[in-house]
Amino acid sequence: MTDSGRSQAVDESTEGTAGHIRGDEPEARMRRAGLVMTLVLGGLTALPPLSMDMYLPALPEVTSALGSPAATIQLTLTACLMGMALGQLIVGPMSDRWGRRRPLLVGMVVYVLATAACAVAPTTELLIGCRLAQGLAGAAGIVIARAVVRDLYDGVAMARFFSTLMLISGVAPVVAPLIGGQILRLTDWRGVFVVLTVIGVLLTLVVWRRLDETLPPARRQDGGLGQALRTMRGLLADRVFTGYMLAGGFAFAALFAYISASPFVVQDIYGASPQTFSLLFGLNSIGLVLVGQINGKVLVGRVSLDKTLAVGLAVITLAAGALLLMTSGVLGEVGLVPVSAGLFVLMSAMGLAMPNTNAQALMRSRDAAGSASALLGTSTFLLGAIASPLVGIAGEHTAVPMALVQLGCALAAVVCFVGLCRPWQRRSDELTA
Repeated sequence: MTDSGRSQAVDESTEGTAGHIRGDEPEARMRRAGLVMTLVLGGLTALPPLSMDMYLPALPEVTSALGSPAATIQLTLTACLMGMALGQLIVGPMSDRWGRRRPLLVGMVVYVLATAACAVAPTTELLIGCRLAQGLAGAAGIVIARAVVRDLYDGVAMARFFSTLMLISGVAPVVAPLIGGQILRLTDWRGVFVVLTVIGVLLTLVVWRRLDETLPPARRQDGGLGQALRTMRGLLADRVFTGYMLAGGFAFAALFAYISASPFVVQDIYGASPQTFSLLFGLNSIGLVLVGQINGKVLVGRVSLDKTLAVGLAVITLAAGALLLMTSGVLGEVGLVPVSAGLFVLMSAMGLAMPNTNAQALMRSRDAAGSASALLGTSTFLLGAIASPLVGIAGEHTAVPMALVQLGCALAAVVCFVGLCRPWQRRSDELTA
């Protein structure tokens, strides 16, 4: 399909009344994709951040218990993150070939086994290996949740559902360390993995009982690894898909830069207490979630996804520019309150950027939603992993690197959106077709 033909179909589904649930029986699909579907897919999306962040308060205890340096124990986080990135590339194409249920159930079972193994790992090396397996298997939940949304929804309805998922996935990283801290009051670090194992078992049972297959055999991909690679190459050759993928990835990298740098920026540089940091972190997360809900409940269906996305990227860029001016001293001595306000605006605007980049990209890949979801997830994690260490490149006593990375990522997102997606051109093609 040509760019103009494909974009016409996309715009029709986005701008008109075609924001609907897919399928031959829309009402039956809508009932199935109600509250239970939201909770199941939300749980699958929230499981990876729970696996990463619930473990964070236990890191000092793990270092002492296993007798390894802190830098070595940090590899348990890196292994889990890399597993989540690579696992999506594996599971996504598998779900396009064999359907959503089987790869997801296999991934969930492996996740449970790997997490249980983490709980009893006697050495650091084994813990790192189990964390890698945990990340690889947990990636199934992320990639297949997005693919299921693509199977069931189109246009406006899909963008709204992504905003709803953001409500759940946005809360998970905030509450996970709090849950982990409470677990450590009752047991040791191994108890964190025991709780994650129980969560994995319960979620696996819910998926088995309540999540129907959403990809009919007629729409599945044939072939093995070669076909999967050709499918991904075809998606990346789609200029507009790649534009949305990179725009969303760079926006998320700006978010990752904040997550990585905010503890020492807020506490070490501006002298806030850990309690104040936790409060500010929570407020920023609430801002992201609330704007995401405004996007899904108010803006989607009334304003085009591209216009909303453009506003989100513009606000992120302006907030990052303001943060750079404040942290570099151009505006003189600036305290914690203005910097916190800038971070709040930047974080909140993510609620306009992230759900709409996912929705627009997936609308161009109906017959390869698993592979498309894998590319979206992997690019996001890899760009975030690259951005995170850059924020500390000048040490822990300046916030300028954080602001520079955020501004650079925001500008890169804008360039990808404008240069590759070219929404005005696609709209013009539709009007002249």
